[in-house]
Amino acid sequence: MPAGGRPTVRSRRLGSALKRLREAAGVDQSVAAQAILRSVTKVSRLESGQVSASALEVRTLLDCFGVQDEDERRRLEELARASNQRGWWLDYQETLRPDYADHITLESDSTYIRSWEPSLIPGLLQTPEYAESVISSGPSFIPPERIAQLVKVRQERQRRIEEGGVHFTAIIWEPAVSALRHDPAVRDGQLRRLLDAGQHQNVTVQILPAAASKTAGMSGAFVAFSFGIEPNVEAVAVRTAAHTTVVEAPEDLAAYVNVFDQLRSAALSAEESAERIRQTLGGAPDQMEEAT
Repeated sequence: MPAGGRPTVRSRRLGSALKRLREAAGVDQSVAAQAILRSVTKVSRLESGQVSASALEVRTLLDCFGVQDEDERRRLEELARASNQRGWWLDYQETLRPDYADHITLESDSTYIRSWEPSLIPGLLQTPEYAESVISSGPSFIPPERIAQLVKVRQERQRRIEEGGVHFTAIIWEPAVSALRHDPAVRDGQLRRLLDAGQHQNVTVQILPAAASKTAGMSGAFVAFSFGIEPNVEAVAVRTAAHTTVVEAPEDLAAYVNVFDQLRSAALSAEESAERIRQTLGGAPDQMEEAT
């Protein structure tokens, strides 16, 4: 059983990949079950993510399916090993909702992350002060001690960005940045954080002008994840006021890729975005709107 006693995003990703490869090879579940000396029920539960496969079972199944690609084999074997590993976020499991833990797992495994935020600064770029302000003003009451833990979680999530372990592209609608003028206690620190982040080679920050409201209205906030050498989107986390949903169906992923491409095309370049942020930091409250 995956860690935590329920299907995890890792076990689901592994199961989905094995099912895709099995079907592409024209192998039925009974043959796969014989290859790993397990029951058809076990194979079915493995493909649905209800149970995890060992690295040896994955290797045997890939042989059975005729998969020769060494990068693919290595990636799936590593995913099998990771399925039951304990992530740092489990230290906060009494504080985190299961869907939030899934989101962090996706971040932890990703090689590329693309974020679209129409109303907030992305969590991976938030200062502690901004994070506390956002969390405390949410739709549900959160005790102060839990707010402090959630702020720590955000800071811990940012380590992969700071260490260069993942390529991160953030597109932020301009009103989310200009709204910082109304919160001077956190404004300067958060704006400097955006500028500093944009200096890292693995981070791109782009502002979508306020005037591009039609483009901004194409979708609510979402984060797209890639897990291999190539930046192919393999999962998307869609945030609502109540929870986060992970999208994995190919046709749905294609739609989000299309939306992100349109957002990126309409956004200012990284250099222009940095200049727009500096204008706000410099205390010119009306320049952002006038320059759109």
